[in-house]
Amino acid sequence: MNLRDYIRDIQDYPKEGIVFFDITPILSDPDAFRHTVDCLAEKFKDSGATKIVAAEARGFIFGAPLAYKMGIGFVPVRKPGKLPHKNRCVSYDLEYGTDTLCMHEDAIAEGEKVLVIDDLLATGGTAEGMLKLVTEAGGDIVGCGFVVQLGFLDGPKVMKDSGHNHCFLLEID
Repeated sequence: MNLRDYIRDIQDYPKEGIVFFDITPILSDPDAFRHTVDCLAEKFKDSGATKIVAAEARGFIFGAPLAYKMGIGFVPVRKPGKLPHKNRCVSYDLEYGTDTLCMHEDAIAEGEKVLVIDDLLATGGTAEGMLKLVTEAGGDIVGCGFVVQLGFLDGPKVMKDSGHNHCFLLEID
């Protein structure tokens, strides 16, 4: 299955000059959605992970069903003020601004094996933020997975420089 057939390009969103790669067509097609989750599960089946960390909102869409399929825990990473318990937070740069992510302080145990999952790797800011949160919590990052990688932005370099293995299902150059 060619996932590129299920990604819609939206010009000038969220601001002029940006092309937004919309994954909602994957979600609306049960075969494409199942294929996506199954492919990620296959890539990480031998990782030894016990938790998946994913950022809101689109990371949740793939991270939660992947955790279910793999039989492991799911840790939501959210924007400030959205998690009810004590949080650790990190700020990071995006392709078109800055943002902050937070995670419950007790979400990951020292030495726990963690997968970082998101829908798209662009500049690497969100991934870098999640990596920092997991590392600060004492987690052992055993892999990072993305549905789409934008090869023309800095995300692939950020992941390589981080020293963490990462994979993607589709690269857009």
